[in-house]
Amino acid sequence: MEEYFNSFSDWLTALGDEYDVDPLTLGILYFISKPTFIGSLVWTANRARRKASVLVPILISAIAFSIPYVYIILVGRNIPKWVYVFIALMFVYGTYTIRKKLTEKKATTGTE
Repeated sequence: MEEYFNSFSDWLTALGDEYDVDPLTLGILYFISKPTFIGSLVWTANRARRKASVLVPILISAIAFSIPYVYIILVGRNIPKWVYVFIALMFVYGTYTIRKKLTEKKATTGTE
């Protein structure tokens, strides 16, 4: 088992060196951003239910979702083009999904 862990660690380090991205930093940014993202979505839903402004929680959600990917875009070098396409598609799909959920929530609560 230790051999697999060392092999995986070496592979990640090689990828980090190749693309100038620190895997540990990326992992930390990713795992910190996800609870913040989910928490701010819950905050958004609660505010929408109370018919309060949802602008701030949505902005926080967007920032939390974006942090690890912005790190890759800003720091990474020689990143394949498909990675940028994948990141862009994730942003588009995330925007679509959040908008859909919020409009469905508004429809079920009877607000427009």
